[in-house]
Formats: sequence, structure tokens, C-alpha cells
Amino acid sequence: MSDRPRIVTRLPMLEDQFREQLAAAGEVVSLASATHEQLLQGLTDAHAFLGFHAVNEAFLDAAPRLRVVATPSVGYDGIDVAAATARGVAVCNTPGVLTGAVADLTVVMIIALARRLGEYAQFARSGAWARGERPPALAHDIAGKTLGVVGFGRIGREVARRMQVMGMQPIWYDVFDRLPPGAPQVPYRPLDELLAASDFVTIHMDLNDSSRRLIGPRELGLMRPGAYLINTSRGGVVDQTALTSALRQGLLAGAGLDVLEQEPPDPAEPILRLPNVIAFPHMATATHETRKAMRGLAVDNVVAVLAGRQPPAIVNPEALSDASSA
Repeated sequence: MSDRPRIVTRLPMLEDQFREQLAAAGEVVSLASATHEQLLQGLTDAHAFLGFHAVNEAFLDAAPRLRVVATPSVGYDGIDVAAATARGVAVCNTPGVLTGAVADLTVVMIIALARRLGEYAQFARSGAWARGERPPALAHDIAGKTLGVVGFGRIGREVARRMQVMGMQPIWYDVFDRLPPGAPQVPYRPLDELLAASDFVTIHMDLNDSSRRLIGPRELGLMRPGAYLINTSRGGVVDQTALTSALRQGLLAGAGLDVLEQEPPDPAEPILRLPNVIAFPHMATATHETRKAMRGLAVDNVVAVLAGRQPPAIVNPEALSDASSA
């Protein structure tokens, strides 16, 4: 058996430059097409895991030599961070490199909802325009409208910055209430006040125990009639059943969703059939440039941990401290 670190990757695509970078750090084993059982068997001697997969006690039990789990995403709600930390396993993600792409899609959704782009596109595509039928209702300008940003991390701040330039009036809420350094100078509001004051509410929260279903029936009931909800963060932050009900009752004008509580959804998922919903298949980061940057940062994280260095992006730095002091 080789003394070199064993790196298991589950990524179906990895550029040559990143493969070479990993190969210089250890023995690379691709299990991109492996079943769950085959993956667990392949983790026996693994020191690093790169890719998307639920990381729980069973996963960690199968990988007793594991030192790092690197997910090429900013979200890590599928990883049991506490269990990994207890075993000295670094959990690394890829924040920052996807900020622009997610902010872009959020801006697109805000404009598309305000201008009823989905309805007008369907009107033209269906032949209704050619038949001389009555067009959809008039749309709305976004200039002068209040934008409530729930979650004022990198992406939330970038959305606020872009929409402020376009004439919207952002306000924000997060678990902290002081503006981070470099943030756009916009006012903080408690969540209830933000929901009641906003024409558009855009969500940019991590999914954890405190944020799960943060936006439920009570919160949706606080929103203005005619307001719009946009979620490009995690589906679990919103009570999807409650949102579906609010949209059906006309309590909200519409919603833009890149994420759902269950992904992929049931084919009969009701919210996807509503005419006032724009929904995408969790594709905010789906650009060549962003996905490559995410893979590159994930590889950098693996290489750094295996070399005994602090990785560029780590969720649980205490895991490395515990490992070095053990």
C-alpha cells in the first residue's frame, strides 16, 4: 500500500490542472460513478474526500483515516460538522467564488417577477399574441421599491449593492445587526419589520437549526399583499407548503425559487405548477467560470489540509486545532 495520502473524488468532471494538483498531493481515486455502498468501501483508506455526498456517522465510520471533506459548494447542510469535528476531520466549502453568479440570478428573478417576464413569454410562445388575445396584466417598475434582504453575508450584500444601483431601496436582516466592513450603507430592520415593509424579499441564509423554516405561515402573513419572495439560498429556509398556500390565496404576488425543500422535487410538486412562480433547478452557480472556480477552491482546500496548512475556506477550524494538539 502506498504511503501517499489517498484522495477520493466523486466529482464527474475535474479539469486537468486540478487533477495534476491533486496527483502531486496524493493518490487520486475517482469514484464518481460508484454506488453508495461502493463509495463507503472505497473510503477505507481515504485521507481526503472531494465531492458532493451526505457526510454522517456511517460515512465517517467507513473512513477512519479521513482528514478532510471538501465540498465544491458554499452550503454544507448535508455534512454533520459536529461529528466531523469530533474526529478531527476538516470540513471545507467554497464561499466567495460563487457570490457574483448567485447575485446575478437573484437580480434576474427580481426583474423577471416585477416585469411578469414568465407570463409575457408564455403569452407569445403559446400563440395567444398571434391570436389577438388579451395580454397579461401590466407589470411594475423596480425603481423606488423596497428590497428586504434576509441574510447579509457576501451574496446578500452584493444583491443589495446591485439593486441599490438600479434604484431599489434595500433594507436588511441577519442574526447580527451591525453592518459588516465594506457593506453597502443600508438600514438594518428586525425580521418582522423587514417583511412588513418590503415589496420584494430575497433570502440568503445558511440552512441550520435556527434558520430552518425561518419563513413560515406567520412570516408570510406579515408580508405586503402584492409582495414577491425570492429564494436562492436553501429550500429549507422557507416553509414550502405555507408558501404554496399564500401564493394560491393571492397573499403574495409571486415567488422566484432556485431551491426547494426537496431536491429534486416530486414531479407533481404543486408550487412548480403555479403561474406566478418562476422556478429553476438549483442552477444559480451553473456557469463555466463559477463552477471551475468552485472546483479549484475545493482542490486547494484538500491540498492545504493534506500538507498540514490552513485551507483557504474551512467551516470548522477547531478540527485542525484538535488534530494538531492530539
